[in-house]
Amino acid sequence: MLLLAVLALTAADSSTPAPIYQRTDVMEITRKADMQTVDGTADYFTGKVTITGQFQRPDPSRVSGAIARFEPGARTAWHAHPAGQTLIVTDGVGWTQVAGGPKLEFHAGDVLWCPADRKHWHGATPHEAMTHIAIQETVNGSPVTWMEKVTDEEYLAPLGKE
Repeated sequence: MLLLAVLALTAADSSTPAPIYQRTDVMEITRKADMQTVDGTADYFTGKVTITGQFQRPDPSRVSGAIARFEPGARTAWHAHPAGQTLIVTDGVGWTQVAGGPKLEFHAGDVLWCPADRKHWHGATPHEAMTHIAIQETVNGSPVTWMEKVTDEEYLAPLGKE
């Protein structure tokens, strides 16, 4: 990790109140070469999934995230995030579904939002890999609640209409 000094900004008016969060004077950079890649556990994923650069920011932040790569046919189990989840798709084509809703297709460059506490899944299509950056917040000590696996019937069901 390389730490770089960040220049402190001065307020134009010294009577301006200080921000309520704690300021730091360094920027933290995690280099790609230093990021760990782990296999997604079979408890929460079907197929080959790798997770790189997992992070959890310290208080007062609640943000956590990682880069996930799904090989063709790979997918998450059903799960929910207490404060929702943002997925930024960087490569490939994938499918996603919120319980009770249509199965949707997404592509590299798309940004997905799953609302708080909504049961959902996401993964690659059967014939193309997919990579996304996942960003979510921790609430009461957890960023996710894992549920049952997505069945082959659910995964292979026809796409819905948006």
